[in-house]
Amino acid sequence: MLKRFWNWLLGKTTVDEKVVEVVQEVKEDIQEVRARAKRVAEEAKDVVKAVKEVAAQSKDVVAAAKGAPRKGRKPAAKKNAPAPTAPATEAKTAPRKRAPRRK
Repeated sequence: MLKRFWNWLLGKTTVDEKVVEVVQEVKEDIQEVRARAKRVAEEAKDVVKAVKEVAAQSKDVVAAAKGAPRKGRKPAAKKNAPAPTAPATEAKTAPRKRAPRRK
């Protein structure tokens, strides 16, 4: 009799259906969180790469401030530009004499 009452009571409630719904929602939430975590990891890798590039560029800025010549490929505008001509008003200086070679 108790078992029959329990089955009748269980049939009237929707607890089992609610539990199934909650389990499905939790599974969907877990999948969403995993996808977000994966995207965050990808972005973190991109940030690390960008920070390394900034560090390399900052070294170039320090070298330029010290007066070092620019490294790397030169811009096409500078390579193909005609050589500047000296204005006629400037007086040319005599070339420096070289010291004799020692044997």
